[in-house]
Amino acid sequence: MSFQPLKTITSTTLVLSAENIDTDQIIPARFLTVTSREGLGKHAFNDWRYHDDGSETDHQLNSDAAKACQILVGGHNFGCGSSREHAPWSLTDYGLRVVISSEIADIFRGNSLKNGLLPVVIEKRAHEWLLDNPGAEVTVDLDACEVRLPRNGGTYKFEIDAFSRHCLMEGVDEMGYLQGQSDAIAEYEAKRG
Repeated sequence: MSFQPLKTITSTTLVLSAENIDTDQIIPARFLTVTSREGLGKHAFNDWRYHDDGSETDHQLNSDAAKACQILVGGHNFGCGSSREHAPWSLTDYGLRVVISSEIADIFRGNSLKNGLLPVVIEKRAHEWLLDNPGAEVTVDLDACEVRLPRNGGTYKFEIDAFSRHCLMEGVDEMGYLQGQSDAIAEYEAKRG
């Protein structure tokens, strides 16, 4: 699978400051019957965004400003809960490319890295600044592994493994990476055989 390469994103932030936002809040279980990510963005945070009759709530996720954001700042322990791959699928289909928090659940982090969504764990002071300044224009530089805050807010490093970083910057998942190595694999096999 391929997705848009991610190198540097500058965007205003969408802030959801609640702690322990779990994958069932991100994409409720009733939407897990699909095997494609297309169209899941309309169900991202469905129970926050829609009334039982399907009409929109006044939640900020329904605003045009939120829909223009590529960077989500979530509260502490973002993405906890089940291992559903649909959670990062719904966020990327909504238009997000980066999730920043002071803690991101391990399984959600792994699923995100494999599906074109960059999970960034940032130090507490910077995270608090982001939570206190919704809509700030922030730059996430994957090449430098840095988050740059505006108005001399500082630059903060984040960690990501080299393979995941490479795949995100090239816009490929693990299978896409292997498929891109087909010539080298064929050459190796020819030497062996």
